[in-house]
Amino acid sequence: QTDSSFSKARIRSISTERIEGLLDEGKIVVAAGFQGIDNDLNITTLGRGGSDTTAVALAAVLKADACEIYTDVDGVYTTDPRLLPEARRVDVISYDEMLELASLGAGVMHNRSIEFAKKFGVPIHVRSSFSDTEGTMIVTEQESATAPVSGAAMTPDEARVTVLGVPDVPGKSRQIFSAIADKKIAVDMVVQNVGDGGKADVSFTVRRDELK
Repeated sequence: QTDSSFSKARIRSISTERIEGLLDEGKIVVAAGFQGIDNDLNITTLGRGGSDTTAVALAAVLKADACEIYTDVDGVYTTDPRLLPEARRVDVISYDEMLELASLGAGVMHNRSIEFAKKFGVPIHVRSSFSDTEGTMIVTEQESATAPVSGAAMTPDEARVTVLGVPDVPGKSRQIFSAIADKKIAVDMVVQNVGDGGKADVSFTVRRDELK
């Protein structure tokens, strides 16, 4: 079950009775991802990364040992190998490191699915559908290898928004970002200049397709 934010719905609960019953019978369950229903039984969609998020959510409620994601790449790379052939595959990476890469444009996993995995402690195994390569495990900080830099990501589809003349008093910026959050828009970088004459300018970045 989801909320009613069509095309950006958030998962509220998952009923597993039927799935667990079929698994107990030794059957293989195929569940459609990316979609759900709200309280009024309207069909909703989860938006970008919805299929991965569905898989991680199911793994969490079923208490699976891990969630295996099969995709067109054989794991998480230090950067986009199409842009830099010397990029190398990472064997293990932490949730937080993967969240940073995903939020900055690494397309192998969407940040919503990583957030879900981190919240419920679900290890994610990213593997290729076309090879037997071991892939990448996304795990807790304690289980991941320590490295100064895990990777680099680029996002060409960011837009910067600047709000001019924001009253430089406590709570005003929160009002702006609360209104944005209510629209289910994710804000990345935030910069606020030093106030002048009791007012300040606030700049932030969002995905270009969410700029309206």
